[in-house]
Amino acid sequence: MYDELIDSADLPTARKSVLPGTGFFLPDDLEEDLEDEQTKAALEGAEVAVVADPDADGLACVALLREAYGDVRNVPERDGTADEEGADAADDANEENLALAAGEAEDPLEEPEPTPHSVALVPASPHDVEDALARVAEYGDEGIDLFVCDLCPDKYDYVEDELAAALETAERVSWYDHHQWGDEVAAAVRDAGVDLVVGDSDEECSADVVFRSLEYDFSPMYEELAAVTRDHDLWLREDPRSDDLADYAYWTDPAEYVEVVREYGVDLPEWVGDFLTERRVEKGALIEQAVGRAEFREICGYTVGITYGRCSQNEVAEAMRERGADASIVVKPAGSASIRGTDEFERCHEVAGQVNGGGHPKAAGCKPDIYDDMLDYAMHWTSRGAVAKQVLLDAFRDVAESTEEAPETTDDADEESA
Repeated sequence: MYDELIDSADLPTARKSVLPGTGFFLPDDLEEDLEDEQTKAALEGAEVAVVADPDADGLACVALLREAYGDVRNVPERDGTADEEGADAADDANEENLALAAGEAEDPLEEPEPTPHSVALVPASPHDVEDALARVAEYGDEGIDLFVCDLCPDKYDYVEDELAAALETAERVSWYDHHQWGDEVAAAVRDAGVDLVVGDSDEECSADVVFRSLEYDFSPMYEELAAVTRDHDLWLREDPRSDDLADYAYWTDPAEYVEVVREYGVDLPEWVGDFLTERRVEKGALIEQAVGRAEFREICGYTVGITYGRCSQNEVAEAMRERGADASIVVKPAGSASIRGTDEFERCHEVAGQVNGGGHPKAAGCKPDIYDDMLDYAMHWTSRGAVAKQVLLDAFRDVAESTEEAPETTDDADEESA
């Protein structure tokens, strides 16, 4: 296949909006080989391994741990110019730790960090945390400390063998998170020998949990980092700096993000601001495309907004909320979907749980198991996610109908409104 067929960097916005990133088209075995190589390089000589979701919350956890362990690096100097080739680091990378980021990388062929850290980051999504644990078991030094941050397995069976292997390699394993854990999963992880701390998903982000759990006297800068990260991760939208953190984590290399916030805190330097300004031009155009495709359905008394596109799902969901949506669904070209709620609907994690996902009451992600071959994906792109939309609307209806307190249905049939 010609490279230019899967390279979307120079596509017009309307076409880029409906197609996944370059990484989607890479074979799994190639991705696995690359991840093996990168993890092996990162763990070489490391005293600590941190398996974390590489969004702003997960990376804040890494920053806190590197501070606690005294792992310091110099911040790279930049001129503020966006790197066109690597700017779209991941199509869904800031999926609030909830949906699949794997396979959607725009430029997944990144080299490992040249100088390994003593506190090594091993990136993982909620759906491949077991692979990251297996790599730590294989490549980590005997007696390494292992931290798992901002990730939640849907079932203990998914991580049982890999976690057991990691426990044999690591001196200790700590798991810090704030997602919705099932009682049986949490009990099984603790029984395996893991120090598991799960925060209230309505009150804390994972960085909050790490901040209060480590026996270390952090400076006020790190307390502020956790607070501003929480503002975006819980979608509070009270501190405008939280959008900067989320966007910067979304677009830049995880290693750079961690060191920059450790140097500057939440008040990012001017060159980062210039970088974000340039990148947000395209971000706004992609949001506009997705919002323009939005449709609205009345389901069991709730207004559900649903759309398709490669975009920043939080801003698109907010636009649908402003148009009257009690809940919003954003279907992505790579097959995953984001589900966002409001005060009127706080069961997003239950909707996602019906279609291979999970998350928070007001923010969740999933990837419906409906893609058997490339023809299914071709239909997905050309129909703008028609099958996935129907599956998700059906899941929403099932959850809404199971709620005794749900508002009475105003119309049994789905109604489309402008």
